[in-house]
Amino acid sequence: MTGPVVVGVDGSASSLAAVEIAAREADRRGVELRLAHALGPEPGEVAPGVPPWDPGGAEQRDRVNGALGDAEWRARRVAPRVTITRGVLIGAPETVLGLEVRSASLAVLGSRRRSGLNGLLHVSVAGRLSADGGCPVLVVCGRPALTGSVVLAYDTSPAFRKAAEFAFAAAAERGTDLVVLSRRGTRTARALTDLREKYPDIVVRPHRVRGQAGRRLAEVSFGAQLIVVGAGRRGHGAVRVPRRFAGRKVLRYAHCPVVVVPGEKA
Repeated sequence: MTGPVVVGVDGSASSLAAVEIAAREADRRGVELRLAHALGPEPGEVAPGVPPWDPGGAEQRDRVNGALGDAEWRARRVAPRVTITRGVLIGAPETVLGLEVRSASLAVLGSRRRSGLNGLLHVSVAGRLSADGGCPVLVVCGRPALTGSVVLAYDTSPAFRKAAEFAFAAAAERGTDLVVLSRRGTRTARALTDLREKYPDIVVRPHRVRGQAGRRLAEVSFGAQLIVVGAGRRGHGAVRVPRRFAGRKVLRYAHCPVVVVPGEKA
């Protein structure tokens, strides 16, 4: 896809880290970077997803412009050639981002590490964005690294094919190898044959997984650039991160960015 890379901006440290990752991704792809900010509506005033023509006065405008200005500065620091646009819409963050990512090639989210229910919010938002927008969603977990492998989690869902295509392309863009975690060595090799032919320069390192796959994925995230997992899509926007490789645990505990790649709608 040639659509923009869309990143959610709220002024937090985690969103600024996401902006830098998003800027690098946009630069690699040669596409526009879209900074998306959500303003919560006053009850009964406007519908979600409309531009805030009067966003609550000068103080609020200054705060929004300040957050977007800081985000743009961070983006230009790491990717000075990227074209940057801004979008400010009224609505909940997941609603606004859901609208913004419909034409995107990638969505990027920051991740606040918390325990309990709040710690799972970015998991559900990532799943919803994958379902609504149909584009991969990168969640910035841990400390992003500029070196290390791309890690692909093998599973038997239809979404794996899309995840594998994304992982091979990501490894090629980064000039690194691809580690494939799987419980089934022979079947995994067959599933990747054509992609290995398409990307002959990519070194593929199969790794058999025993025990808890989610824990193993979290362990290999130390030193990795990226983990890629597939997410099964159902009709009417529902999405399912596969349990076979404990995608939910990976998003909670990974020490590097995680990309959730949706499959085709069922």
